[in-house]
Amino acid sequence: MRYLVTGGAGFIGGHVVERLIAEANEVVILDDLTTGDVKNIKNFIARKEVKFINGSILNSRDLDSALENVERVIHLAAAVGVFNIVRFPFQSLKTNVIGTMNVLERVSERNIPILLTSSSEVYGKNSAEQLSEESDRVIGAPQKLRWSYSDSKAIDEAMALSLHRELNLEVRIVRLFNTVGPGQVGTYGMVLPRFVQAALANNKLEIYGSGAQTRCFLHVVDAVDAILRVEKSLNTIGTPLNIGNSEEISILSLAHLVIKTLDSKSSIEFLDYPYSERGIYEDMERRVPDLTKIKDLIGWSPKKSLEDAITDIASFFKTN
Repeated sequence: MRYLVTGGAGFIGGHVVERLIAEANEVVILDDLTTGDVKNIKNFIARKEVKFINGSILNSRDLDSALENVERVIHLAAAVGVFNIVRFPFQSLKTNVIGTMNVLERVSERNIPILLTSSSEVYGKNSAEQLSEESDRVIGAPQKLRWSYSDSKAIDEAMALSLHRELNLEVRIVRLFNTVGPGQVGTYGMVLPRFVQAALANNKLEIYGSGAQTRCFLHVVDAVDAILRVEKSLNTIGTPLNIGNSEEISILSLAHLVIKTLDSKSSIEFLDYPYSERGIYEDMERRVPDLTKIKDLIGWSPKKSLEDAITDIASFFKTN
């Protein structure tokens, strides 16, 4: 197959591209390198079956060029990271909503199957025991800019599902929960790479808030396996699917686990949430995926542990 991977130079995108090449596919990568990095695709960018376009999903010419002779699309391009969203909310909304609309319009004109990567952010601050794909969205006030990302991903899903229902476009949607692993950096607020990098240098691990808030972390290898299995399955069309790990851990416990796993001498420091003094940031206390649906449809469940992710991220930092 000939795939287009938008955002293919990003953290997850690079792993998706690598896997597609290993399975003997041709891949076109479209990425404007805003948060992506050529380093994520350096090992295969020069291969004849790979075409890299330094361009944007907001640019019609870039998209038309990228879609030439493409048979399937995996849409990963998005503004990502809490710090990035809060600092540049309008540009983030524009990228996520207008950019995705551009991609969807063009694939629908060509009737190209598309997998849209959404996010657990669509659930907002719903703190249910487990979040199923039918769980309600619980979103804070619009002035809390943190929720603009949640809104944008929900709109992306709505547009994709509308095209599926109106035009019978082959659409698949996955909601990713805290994907982590080698290649991820903490620049935009991602907690695990920040902790690992600090622990390797024996610096303080900085926790925002009390540390009692919980998350569930999924190794990127498991995430890519799920994404591509969903992409190839016929019974996953037209329905959002959670992709995550249901093992819950508090951020404070995560910090202690990183220190223990890496045999670090780091201490822990508690900080106020960034931008909290301006009243534009709000966090959620917990977010745990219900994985029943994806298990029933394609038999997928995560294999790698959180300790695997910690050691793999550490190895990445040591060699880069």
